[in-house]
Amino acid sequence: MASVKLDNIQKRFGDVQVLHGIDLDIKDGEFVVLIGESGCGKSTLLRLLSGLEEITEGDLHIDGQRVNHQSPAQRGIAMVFQSYALYPHMSVYKNMAFGLKIAGQDKQAVKLKVEEAAKKLKIDHLLERLPRELSGGQRQRVAIGRAIVRDPKVFLFDEPLSNLDASLRVKTRVELGKLHQELNATIVYVTHDQVEAMTLGDKIVVMNQGRIEQAGTPLSLYHHPKTEFVAGFIGSPKMNFISAQVTSIESDSVQLMLESGPTIRAAIDGQTLKLADKVKLGVRPEHFVLATDEENQFQGRVSLVENLGELAYVYVNTGQNAESDIVIKLDGDCQYQAGDSIRFAVAATDTYLFDNAGMALPRLNKA
Repeated sequence: MASVKLDNIQKRFGDVQVLHGIDLDIKDGEFVVLIGESGCGKSTLLRLLSGLEEITEGDLHIDGQRVNHQSPAQRGIAMVFQSYALYPHMSVYKNMAFGLKIAGQDKQAVKLKVEEAAKKLKIDHLLERLPRELSGGQRQRVAIGRAIVRDPKVFLFDEPLSNLDASLRVKTRVELGKLHQELNATIVYVTHDQVEAMTLGDKIVVMNQGRIEQAGTPLSLYHHPKTEFVAGFIGSPKMNFISAQVTSIESDSVQLMLESGPTIRAAIDGQTLKLADKVKLGVRPEHFVLATDEENQFQGRVSLVENLGELAYVYVNTGQNAESDIVIKLDGDCQYQAGDSIRFAVAATDTYLFDNAGMALPRLNKA
């Protein structure tokens, strides 16, 4: 395995700037997930790592060696595509062995590598089948196996689970996590699914319009997003954002007047704020509780209930238009229905606050 270092990586297609100075260090054996909206540049960055696209500016190092002008074969990487890219006329064994055969490796050594990888992926009983005789999940494992047998320095995955159905995605995701632990491999993984990012990644890199918005561990991004964009991207359902105005600034909190009426206290360091500043209050659905006598109370009318059995997502209109419904995560046994009145609250220490530029203000009383 190997470390990867990206230093001021830029990519232009003609006059269009796609990547704007990407700086990123990936440790040996680290599982790094690139995530962001469509068009943010994550797949382009993966192609630059693989050598399928040329770097416009900047330096790329793999295992301490500058590889900007090396071919994909010279870089010691293996890429797993969304489309599997299997040879339809070849058996599973021949698909997995093909790259090693072309490289001129010993026939017996190839056989051992293929059989060992197939056993790890639980496809050793499928080696004589053709791709058309396999399920989608099995084909994906063949594609992963083809990468494993090459013993690459770095694995690159480009949305490998997006073609699978929901239940198979979960199963394959778990298998990928276990495989990473077993191989101790350096992996760069592109996805648009933040659940995959949170469950698989040692480090998540959130990209936005060709730039890195924030990089860190899954929990650091969840608890300490630096921007409104990251806060809304990490977490499912996403964080609620509520327009507010600053009415008081204390040493341990900021008082806010929401557009919908309530006054809310947020345990936020407001030193950089001024009275009457326009801000966004952020609250995750799981941090709301049904109100009794707590501070920071909201009230509204239920517009929709999504009951998932163990939990329910309750959508509440608090007096603004329907687009501003607040989502609350409650126990699955809750009895609310559309049209019901509801009161709920949030602890001051469970709030987030974002200034007019979308930057997060420091939270107090939270590690």
